[in-house]
Amino acid sequence: MARLLLPCLLVAALFSTINFGGENLCANEPAKFQLEEGFELLFNGTDLAGWEGDTSLWKVKEGAIVGDSPGIRKNNFLATTQRYENFELRLQFRLREGTGNSGIQFRSERIPDNHEMIGYQADIGEQYWGCLYDESRRRKILAQAPPELVEEIDKSDWINYTIRAKEGRITLKMNDFTTVNYTEPDPEIPRTGLIALQVHSGGPLKVEFRHIRIKVFD
Repeated sequence: MARLLLPCLLVAALFSTINFGGENLCANEPAKFQLEEGFELLFNGTDLAGWEGDTSLWKVKEGAIVGDSPGIRKNNFLATTQRYENFELRLQFRLREGTGNSGIQFRSERIPDNHEMIGYQADIGEQYWGCLYDESRRRKILAQAPPELVEEIDKSDWINYTIRAKEGRITLKMNDFTTVNYTEPDPEIPRTGLIALQVHSGGPLKVEFRHIRIKVFD
């Protein structure tokens, strides 16, 4: 074991300043990424500063926000304390064994005296990968991701998710695939709100989010 550990540490030290697109040289090294120009972190990698929600379900582990549900009757959300209007949000997520259901709310609000949130959701989960869903409002898929694109994505590994919302235009991208290109036809739909992570009701599931960063547009 000692013979394997020393080379690993030497390689990590030698290349510590080089970005490899999130790939690790050593399995025990934390994933690295480079914060792009104009972006700021929404999650600092160590605690839930800037977020609020049920900390019995939401934890920070190994540089990721983890929603670990033993099985719950109602949806649960961890939300930002700040509101956003026009932006590009980038993150990585991983759904344990690619099963279960989760999502990322944006331009959303908590419903008073209710467990739910209302607003757009970049969906995650079986039959919903990469779709745009309208949570608690129109309660339907607004834009379906092309199945042939979704099939190309390894659902058990970390997946890059990009959410871009500018005025009435919404674009979703998973890894290298654009899954949604949507224009909101209803001018009354709010264009500002919270960003939130979801643990869906139902059986046990575990979902992880990391490298959460945002670029705000004027």
